[in-house]
Amino acid sequence: MGSGIAQVSAQAGFHTILFDLNADVLSRAQTSIERNLQTLVDKKKIDAAQQAVISSRIVYTRDLQSCLADLFIEAIVEKEEVKVALFNQLAELNHSECIFASNTSSLSIARIAEQVVNPARVIGLHFFNPAPLMKLVEVVNTPFTHPEVTDNIVELARQMGKTPVTCQDAPGFIVNRVARPYYIESLRLAEEKLADYAQLDKLLTATGFKMGPFQLMDLIGNDVNYAVSTSVYEQLGQPERLKPSYLQKDKVDQGKLGRKSGEGYYIYTDNPPKTNN
Repeated sequence: MGSGIAQVSAQAGFHTILFDLNADVLSRAQTSIERNLQTLVDKKKIDAAQQAVISSRIVYTRDLQSCLADLFIEAIVEKEEVKVALFNQLAELNHSECIFASNTSSLSIARIAEQVVNPARVIGLHFFNPAPLMKLVEVVNTPFTHPEVTDNIVELARQMGKTPVTCQDAPGFIVNRVARPYYIESLRLAEEKLADYAQLDKLLTATGFKMGPFQLMDLIGNDVNYAVSTSVYEQLGQPERLKPSYLQKDKVDQGKLGRKSGEGYYIYTDNPPKTNN
């Protein structure tokens, strides 16, 4: 997700720093961005000169000291304490008015903000996967967020070619709150062996959904999707209708995270992917 957001930023004309502590992750991010840009060239959506300019706008670094900017968009592990620690480290290096935006799928932006120096500059900016293609972004306000920060982020999203929708901080925000039954009920049907993964995906895509629930969970990452389901379930008081499925927990425990690990509800070594019931 971080590499996708960096690509979106660079394509919109912004000088972009992509930071990660892991050199392999940075290398894969660069490869992914270069591959995506080449695809745009092949489809004649940009030319080779534009590709070179976009690439030149991105700096890849493992050095936090070089992360100096007006806006930071974090897309790191879904752990509140880690996000807070990163923002406070960046706060020590940057001016007091720089904006901190979190791409979290379900953690409370308000809880993050209240632990960060100058919480008025903290906001949610939730992209959807894959970030270069998906138009919607959620702009998530907290009781601390300064209105000017919201205005700036909404305008930024538009400059990036996105469709921003503002909302207040709440469990799952809008999209993940609405989407939980899509995943949970599909998992219940699979638990009860009323249909298999491929059948459920085929039925739901036939009704108009672009992707079935199991295809989509594999694309998002079963670890991320399960974490979101668990977070929303707990924040809403553990309603039975939103109880996470043991099927997804088993996938996570086995490291079958979806496309990024090569296996999830489907196996991705073949083309098209094989079902993995």
